Amino acid sequence: MRAFTYERATSPAWAATAAAKTPGARFIAGGTNLLDLMKLEIETPPHLIDVNGLGFDKIEATPEGGLRIGALVRNTDLAADPRVRRDYGLLSRALLAGASGQLRNKATTAGNLLQRTRCPYFYDTNQPCNKRQPGSGCSAIGGFSRQLAVIGSSDACIATHPSDMAVAMRALDATVETVQPDGRSRRIPIADFHRLPGQTPHLETTLTPGELITAVTLPRPIGGVHIYHKVRDRASYAFALVSVAAVVQPDGTGRVALGGVAHRPWRIEAAETQMPNGAKAVTAQLLAGARPTPENAFKLTLAERTLGAVLAQART
Repeated sequence: MRAFTYERATSPAWAATAAAKTPGARFIAGGTNLLDLMKLEIETPPHLIDVNGLGFDKIEATPEGGLRIGALVRNTDLAADPRVRRDYGLLSRALLAGASGQLRNKATTAGNLLQRTRCPYFYDTNQPCNKRQPGSGCSAIGGFSRQLAVIGSSDACIATHPSDMAVAMRALDATVETVQPDGRSRRIPIADFHRLPGQTPHLETTLTPGELITAVTLPRPIGGVHIYHKVRDRASYAFALVSVAAVVQPDGTGRVALGGVAHRPWRIEAAETQMPNGAKAVTAQLLAGARPTPENAFKLTLAERTLGAVLAQART
């Protein structure tokens, strides 16, 4: 790990300003992903800004009837909150499907959204990777790609986003709240938060330099049956090959987002009109234009069958 300087933020605006003044500076809270990346010298921030003292650790009702989740709320606390379990069961189930109990005790809401890919070539500093070193190439293309993206990828990157929570947030139409270095606040729909790779896969979100996440808000509960189904190589502490986050209403309509298949949580609202017609009809639109590799083409069938199991479970 390379040497770095460290300070504790005293206010959100101060933290954002400090980050913008130091190129490459990073915010740190739980550090469950950042510290690993620093040890491997994938991330080499010259300065860390500790935001744990900013008080963003509360879950509060909004005037609109939803919930405002502070950026520093730990994953364990969010999954266990009675309001989340009752009204947003999809989110609670997704959180419990991710990582280990020890990591959930430290990992934060904002950090979960910002965690970086687990592509093996991103983690191997001996291999070219456009996310790690822009313009160096993508070793995954033509390499080992079983766990990687089948849709929304590009000639520069076929990595997937690892978060379970983000997939549920996408299905629930969450909004990310931030503060910018100039003190202005911003609200970013979760649909616009994560970028597709294009030719700049190292730019993973629409955040600007120094912009700090302060909260994530959920709209009024929509009811229905909430299911999160994660398919992985082993039963615990593994990232999704395919995950399905679904909310199914009594008439068969609903929402569905996929994890493990793209550079960001994957949801196509137009495909949801096909939910009463079954999983095959939904996935035909949801995964239209997919570009799988020979090693991960099975994900297309796996996504359809997993969604089919979810829809069948919702009917029982």
